[in-house]
Parts: sequence; structure tokens; C-alpha cells
Amino acid sequence: MKLPKAEQAVVAREKLENYLLSRTHPVGRFKAEFFSALGYTRNDWRALEMSIRWLLSAEAREREQTVYGKKYEVAGVIAGPNGRSARIVTVWIVRRNEDFPRFITAYPGEPE
Repeated sequence: MKLPKAEQAVVAREKLENYLLSRTHPVGRFKAEFFSALGYTRNDWRALEMSIRWLLSAEAREREQTVYGKKYEVAGVIAGPNGRSARIVTVWIVRRNEDFPRFITAYPGEPE
């Protein structure tokens, strides 16, 4: 299955710039190291957004239903700005009372 209404997916700038690409965020700094190794930078967070959106054509897996909404995972290989590639997992939520997905996080995926 595809992520429901993937074409309307919301990827907040703050999630990318101030979390996944932040070398000072208490949790995000570990993910920033991973994404930095692929050539992504905080100053060009849009490059990571484009890579994340590119994955939305891949199959989605339904995950848990929470009090906030239904979660999904979409995994695939992205090629960073420096040409290096890596598998990542992206996590999305369709909140209760909404019908479009919101990006939650991304992390290194297991090799296939």
C-alpha cells in the first residue's frame, strides 16, 4: 500500500533543520551525524526534504494506532548531495481528524 494522500504530505522545516540536521539537539545530533555523512546540511534542509518526499512513491507499512493517530513507515534508499547512498526509514502519522500524513522522523534503515 502507498502512504494515504502522500501528495499532501507535510514535512515541517523545523523537523529537518532543528532536529534531524541539528548537531546540538539532544537526540537529533546522532541522526545529524548520519545525514551529514551523506552530504546533507542544516543550511540546505530542502535537499533532505526532497529525498524524503522522493521515498513517498515506495510502499508504506501500517504501524500502530495511537491516541494521536495512525502511524506508517516508508523505507528506501536515498542518495545524498555528496553521492553517497543509504537506506533510511521515515515515520509518518495521519492524525485523528486529519486525512493527510505528517512527517515525524527518519533514521538509518537496515540494509536489505
